[in-house]
This record gives sequence, C-alpha cells and structure tokens, in this order.
Amino acid sequence: MQFEKINKAYNRVFQQNALSLGVVVPIESYTSGPIPTMETHLERVKKVERLGFKSIWLRDIPFNVPNFGDAGQTYDPFTYLGFLAGQTSEIALGVSSIALPLHHPLHVAKSAATIDQLSQGRLLLGVASGDRFDEYPAMGIDYESRGALFRDSFQYIRNLHDTYPTIAKNNYGQLKGNIDMLPKSTSHKIPLLMTGSSRQTLEWNVNHADGWMNYPRDLYNQNNTIRQYRELIAKTQNYDKPFMQPMYLDLQEEDDYRPQPIQLGYRLGVNYLVDYLDKLRSIGVNHLALNLRFNALDIDETLERISEKVLPEFHTNKKIRHHE
Repeated sequence: MQFEKINKAYNRVFQQNALSLGVVVPIESYTSGPIPTMETHLERVKKVERLGFKSIWLRDIPFNVPNFGDAGQTYDPFTYLGFLAGQTSEIALGVSSIALPLHHPLHVAKSAATIDQLSQGRLLLGVASGDRFDEYPAMGIDYESRGALFRDSFQYIRNLHDTYPTIAKNNYGQLKGNIDMLPKSTSHKIPLLMTGSSRQTLEWNVNHADGWMNYPRDLYNQNNTIRQYRELIAKTQNYDKPFMQPMYLDLQEEDDYRPQPIQLGYRLGVNYLVDYLDKLRSIGVNHLALNLRFNALDIDETLERISEKVLPEFHTNKKIRHHE
C-alpha cells in the first residue's frame, strides 16, 4: 500500500519506509520560563528551509496557561503561517495542532485553504481535541464535550471542500447546499493529521484522518502502537497512512555523547542521534519534528550540525552509518 497523493507538503514530507525531519517553532532555547523571545524567528525559519529540513510546525495555544508550562510561538498559528508562506518557498507549513473544539470549523477550513493556496500546497493541518482545561471555560465551551465537538468539527471541515456542501445539523450548525466556502485547497482535500487519540477510537482515526501525530514513547511501545495502526489500515483502507511524532532534543558538542533521557526526548551526540532516528525509521515513523526548547548548544550551530551530519542520512538514499 502506498500513501495517498494529497498536496505538495504531504507528498514531500511523507514517504513510504522513510523518515524525514522538521523543526518546531519557536526555533530557540528557552528554559527559564514559558515564553520565548521570538527575536530571530524569521531568520531561523528561513535557515531551516535553506538547510534542507522538510517542515516547520506551529502550535495552537490561545491562552498562556501557566501550569501548561509553554506558550509556544505566541502568535496566532494561521496568521503566522500566512506570513511565513510569503517568506518561504519549499518548506512544509505544519500546525501541531489546532484544538478544533476551540474554533468554529468554517474559520479553520477557510484559513487552512487560504494558506494552502498562498503557499502552493504547503500546508499540513494537525487537529486535536485540546488538553488545556482552563481554555474551555474561558471560551464558554464544555470541556467534557470536546470529543463530540472534535468529530463534528472534523466532518464539517471535510465537507467544506465540496462545492455548495450539505451538512446535517451538528454542534456547529448546518449547511443546506445554498452557500459555499472559498477558496478550496490546492488538492481534493486539506490533509488532516490527528493528534494523539483526541478522545476517539483507533478505528475512527484510521477511517477519517490522513495520518497520525502521536506522542514519543519508548521504541518497544511505539513499535507496537504503529504496528496496530498499520494492521488496521491494511484491513480497512485503500491507502497507507503516515505516522509522525515530536522529540525534544538537547544536542551535545561531543558527537559520541551517549543518550540521556530528558522530557519527551534525549540529550545526546549527533552519532547517537543518527542511530536513534534510524531505529524510529525502522519501526515505521515517517516524520519527526525536533523541538529545541531545551537545547543548550548554540541553536544555529545545532541546526548546521544536523543539516551536515544527519539530514543526508535520511533525506537521500545514502546508507545509514550505524554507530558502534
């Protein structure tokens, strides 16, 4: 089974039996508090594209919730991606992820299709049910209803790609085929990547989403998760679907620095990073989004080292050099 062909970003980032690398924005180290400076954000995004990374990823964080511990890039994700679409030319523009219950799906779909058009098909739209409780009462939304809201929003977005769509009445309203949303995306649909479980079953994920963005786990459990996912896809779908995950990275100056676990990632040297990424590729991870928030080494030097010593092992057909 092959991956479905959707838009430019989806087709370029997700390749069968391969692993590609992207970077989470903000592309800076900020360990003393939850709010990044964003001082060199545009220069860093352009550098990441120039160095050969496949994607950048922004998060949807409407409120700075102190107990969450991270304000992300602070900017509205769609406004920011629209800005970056005009400042870049090839790199995929990803959102990981829009908390669907906190937005009307018309606004999500219109913003996403607009960015996809303005960037010539470079949008990847991660979607989630949301996990920051405080945001829900602040917006008058029932936290316990987020699973049902997620499903209704997802279907609404899907249907909006039709011309003059009809949508049965749900939590977000109904469409009777007499009005239409413009623009449409560059392909036959916006690629929707589901995050975690989003309070849905694995069967729902497989039947509706175009890929799965899941959380880091140890290799044994991640392998089991991916195998279960792909077995169900093979039984029920016409196309295979990609699997991706994030990883916090603290790259060390010594190339042979042995791995030490950190929050949702590792502190390690570049040789061990290559080995670890090769293991992820072997269990079926198709894309990894690197988060450098806890990285102690100079960020520009880190990006250049990864570009020189890691990307050629995964973004070409070059053979992996296993570290002994």
